[in-house]
Amino acid sequence: MLPADNHVHSEWSWDTTAASMRASCRRAVEVGLPSVAFTEHVDFQRWGAADGRPGVSLGPSYRPGVAPLDVEGYLASVEECRTRFPELRVVTGLEAGEPHLFAGSLGELLAAGPFERVLGSLHAVVEGGALVGVDRLLRVDPPTLMRRYLEELHTLVESSAAFEVLAHADFPRRSWPAYLPFDEAAFEEEYRAVFRCLATSARVLEVNTRSPLWSARLLSWWRDEGGRAVSFGSDAHQPARVGARFVSATDVASSAGFRPGRDPFDFWRA
Repeated sequence: MLPADNHVHSEWSWDTTAASMRASCRRAVEVGLPSVAFTEHVDFQRWGAADGRPGVSLGPSYRPGVAPLDVEGYLASVEECRTRFPELRVVTGLEAGEPHLFAGSLGELLAAGPFERVLGSLHAVVEGGALVGVDRLLRVDPPTLMRRYLEELHTLVESSAAFEVLAHADFPRRSWPAYLPFDEAAFEEEYRAVFRCLATSARVLEVNTRSPLWSARLLSWWRDEGGRAVSFGSDAHQPARVGARFVSATDVASSAGFRPGRDPFDFWRA
């Protein structure tokens, strides 16, 4: 059996255009997934009372047009899908963007509902005193940006306890320029620092199948640094991508020494 898809977006995420929670559940059943977690985007456009970092502003390109999550509507949709698809475990969740910088705002939202699967993610770094999306900065010096990204990711893991699973730790690779081959070995020290910090807190690393698939070597670094569990996530923003590339991803995880957990809904463990 395939593992649970612990990273799916529906119409309740602000950046989706062709998403449907109901259609995503139908797709999950079709491909044989035991469970799907709807981890909707949670991003903030302004600093709350307990948010921010001294000297850092929110750049004009940071999350423009973000709509707040309609918690009541989202939870009602989850309950509807649980009724319609009794053979599928439908899990509530959030993908918290930059949780270390929005601790107060995120804490208020987490208190508003029963969110079972919380992901932490980093989509932006500080540039010129402002928070700027990574995709806007890759054009200049991709290797330097990748190191800055991993350093900030380490700070995120070290500073926030609000999430259980670290999502797409290689996020800049999605926009990596085609002219420059990506050499993961060049960033081994930075990867390992993130993994070591995450493992110390007994949390979980995501194998994200929307990004270029991870190598067994990367997951071996995670295991070397004390990582004991991986979660699989398609990061689907449309139903057709639910569970995408999971067979290949599980092959990679198996090669790195991870196996299915105690039940079909559990993380894979070393």
